[in-house]
Amino acid sequence: MSILSGKNILLGVSGGIAAYKTAALVRLFIKSGANVKVIMTPSSKEFVTPLTLSTLSKNPVHSSFINEEDENAVWNNHVDLGLWADVFLIAPATANTLSKMANGTCDNLLLATYLSAKCPVYFAPAMDLDMYKHPSTLKSFEKLAAFGNIMIPATSGELASGLVGEGRMAEPEDMVTFIENDVLGKLPLRGKKVLITAGPTYEAIDPVRFIGNHSSGKMGFEIAKTAASLGAEVILITGPTQQKVQHTLIRVVPIISAEEMYREAHKYFQDVDIAILSAAVADYKPKTAASKKIKKTQTTFSIDLVKTKDILLSLGEVKKHQFLVGFALETDNEVENAILKLKRKHLNLIVLNSLNDQGAGFKTDTNKVTFIDEFETITEYQLKSKTEVAQDLLTEIIRQIDA
Repeated sequence: MSILSGKNILLGVSGGIAAYKTAALVRLFIKSGANVKVIMTPSSKEFVTPLTLSTLSKNPVHSSFINEEDENAVWNNHVDLGLWADVFLIAPATANTLSKMANGTCDNLLLATYLSAKCPVYFAPAMDLDMYKHPSTLKSFEKLAAFGNIMIPATSGELASGLVGEGRMAEPEDMVTFIENDVLGKLPLRGKKVLITAGPTYEAIDPVRFIGNHSSGKMGFEIAKTAASLGAEVILITGPTQQKVQHTLIRVVPIISAEEMYREAHKYFQDVDIAILSAAVADYKPKTAASKKIKKTQTTFSIDLVKTKDILLSLGEVKKHQFLVGFALETDNEVENAILKLKRKHLNLIVLNSLNDQGAGFKTDTNKVTFIDEFETITEYQLKSKTEVAQDLLTEIIRQIDA
C-alpha cells in the first residue's frame, strides 16, 4: 500500500502532446489505492480522450462548467472539486496554462478549480526547450513557487519538435514517486519508528487446545495503519487474528505465544522511538504443554498455570528515549487501577477502556477510551470508531513528543 492510498487525487490535464502519458499516470494512482478524478482543458481532448481517462479513473471526466449536450445539465462545481482533492496535479502543464495559473486568469474549469484548491498543488511542465527556458516561463515557475505550488521538473530528452533537450514531462512513475516522497517528507512521524503489538496470544495446552482470549486485533491494526499514514515506519507484532494489512511502511511480525511476543518486542524495542502495546497478552500459560492430544477420559481435569512474562513492564524497565504506551482493560476501580499500572510499568501514557462501556472492548468496531499521561492528566473520549480512536491516540502522542 502506498502513502497515497485513500487519498483523493485530482489530475488536471492541459493541451500538450505529453497528455498521452496521463492514461498511465491515472493507472498508477489507482494502483496506489488513491481515488482519482480528472479535469481536462478543451484543447487537451485533442491528445487523449475523456473516455479513456474516465474508464481508467472510474469517475466522470470534467472539461466544462456544464455539459452543453445535456438539456438538463448539472453544473460542475469547481469549488467542490477543489475541496474534494487531497492532492492536485496538473500534468502536462503547458506554458499557456502555467502563465494563466501564475496570473490568475480563469477561462476554463481547470483554472477555476486551481484557484479554488485548498490542497497541495503540483505541476509538471511539458514544452519545447526554448519555451521551457523563456523568461516568461521562468517567471511563471517563480510565481507559482511563491504561491506554494510544487514543480515536478521536466527532464531532458527527445521532444515533439524533434529537438533534444530540457522540457520533456517527467515520466508517470517518476511523478508518482515524487509526490509520494514529498507527501511522506511532510508527515509528522516521518523518520520515526513505531513498535505496535496487537491481537491475542495463544498458550498451548496440547497440540490442538490453547488458552486465549477474544481480542480481534482491530485496535492494534488501526493504530498501525494510522501511524503509517503519518509517515512512521511500523513494526507490527501480532498474535493470531483475521486482520490484514498491506502497506509499504508496515512490517508484520506474526507470533503465537506470549513468550514469542516478548522476544520479538525486545528484539525491536531498542531501535524504536514509540512503542504502543495494545495486544491482549495472556497473563497465564500452562506450566507444561502436552506433546499429544489429551484424551477425554476423566470427569474433571486440571491444569497447572504459571505467569507469562510481563512484556510491558520489562520494556518500561529498559526504556531510554522511547515513548511507551500501554493499554488497560478494566472492569472496576478503572482509573485507579490504570494509574497504578501507568506508574508501576514506567509508561508515558496509558489508554484505559472498560468492558462496562457498551460498544467498547473486544471484537467491536468501536471503542471508548480515556487517556492518562505520566502527570495523571485524564482525558476522556466518547464512543468512536477504532479508526478515530487510533487517530486520537497518535495525535496525543505527537503532541507530547513535540512538547
